[in-house]
Amino acid sequence: MAERSPSGTKDVDPDIQAYRDRLTLRSDEVWWRDHQVWLAERGYMLRPRYRPGWAPSWKDTGKRWVDFEDGLQLKHRAVMDATRLSDGETVVLKRFSRATNGLEGPITMFLASEPAKSHPKNHCTPIYELFDVPGEEFSLFVMPVLDNFFVPRFETVGEVLECFRQIFEGLQFLHNCRIAHRDLMVYNIMVDSKDMWPEPYHVMAPDMNRSFTAEVKKPFTRTARPPKYHIIDFGLSRQYPADNLNPTESIPEGGDRTVPEFSNGLGPVVHDPFAVDIYCVGNVIQNYILKPYTGCEFLQPLVDAMREPDPQKRLKIDQVVEQYNKILKSRWWWQLRARVLLKDDGRWLDERIADYIRQLFNTMGHILTFKSALPKPRK
Repeated sequence: MAERSPSGTKDVDPDIQAYRDRLTLRSDEVWWRDHQVWLAERGYMLRPRYRPGWAPSWKDTGKRWVDFEDGLQLKHRAVMDATRLSDGETVVLKRFSRATNGLEGPITMFLASEPAKSHPKNHCTPIYELFDVPGEEFSLFVMPVLDNFFVPRFETVGEVLECFRQIFEGLQFLHNCRIAHRDLMVYNIMVDSKDMWPEPYHVMAPDMNRSFTAEVKKPFTRTARPPKYHIIDFGLSRQYPADNLNPTESIPEGGDRTVPEFSNGLGPVVHDPFAVDIYCVGNVIQNYILKPYTGCEFLQPLVDAMREPDPQKRLKIDQVVEQYNKILKSRWWWQLRARVLLKDDGRWLDERIADYIRQLFNTMGHILTFKSALPKPRK
C-alpha cells in the first residue's frame, strides 16, 4: 500500500516531482539539448535550459520556476525557439521527419523560393533556411516568430476583414498552384505581429519581454501597425498535376475533426482535398470570429456556404474570394471602423468603459493620421 503524507495524499516519487517542477528535461526536450552544440555551430543558440550542463536557476532559491526563463518548457516537441547568432534575431526551428513527412520539405521550399516567394498573393510562412540533421531522418526549417492569428484580439470590423482577405488570398494562391493544404485548422493560420509590439516579446511567454526581466508593454492596434497573416505547416499537404483538375483521394484527418467528409463514421473516404480546405477556413471564422465576437454577423451567409455539408455544393476558392470582395466593397468606412466586441467579456463595467474610451481615442487618432480602416501591411 502506498505511503501517504501527513495531509493524507499519496507521496509523490521524487523523480516525478522534479519532472513536474521542471527541474529535469522531458524526453522531447532532450533531443534539442543533445543537438545544441551542433545548432550553435550552424548559427543558432538555444536557451540555457537546452544547453549541456544546465542546472535550474531557481533551485534552492525558495522561488518557483514561473519566475525564471529556464523554467519555460516547449509548447510543441518539434518546435524550438533560438537566437540567430548573426544578428541576435529570435527565430523558430521546426523539426520534421523526411520519412513520414516526405512532401513537407519540397512543398514548403517550393512556396518559399522564387518565383512563388515574391508572388504578392503568397501568404505562406517565410523560410530562412532548411537543413538536414546529420545521420538522422530529420530536417529543420528556420522560420520567423509567428503567433496565433487572433492574438492580440481584434478591435474593429476592418481588422477582421483584412485578416481573412489575406487568408483567402493566400488560399487562392495555394489552390492555383494546385496545392491543397489539407489541415487548415485554427493553429495553422498565424500572424506576424512583431511590428505591433513596442518591444520584442518572449516566444514562450508573450506577456514578458525577450530578456524575461519585465512584462511587455501593450501592443499597438492592427490598424496602427498592420500585420501580415500566414498559412503554415504543410505536413499533410499535396501538390497535384496541373491537368488533374478534380483530384480525389483518401486523406488523413487533420486538426479539425468536424469536417463532414471525416465525420461520417465510415473511416477514410475518397474526397476532394480542396473542398476540405474551404470547410476548414469557414469553420475557423465560425468558431473564432462569429461565435466569440459581435459585429461580423454579415459574414454568416458566406461562412455557411463554405461549411456546406455536401462537398459537391461547397464553394470553390475563386467563388469565396469573389463573394468576399463584394462584402468588402459593400462596407462603408464607418462600418469598417466599428468595434467588434467579445460576447463573453468577463470584465467589470468600469474596465469595459475604459476600454471603450481608449478605443474611441485610438479611432480618432487613426482617422487623423489617415490609417486605413482596412489595414493592409506594407509591401
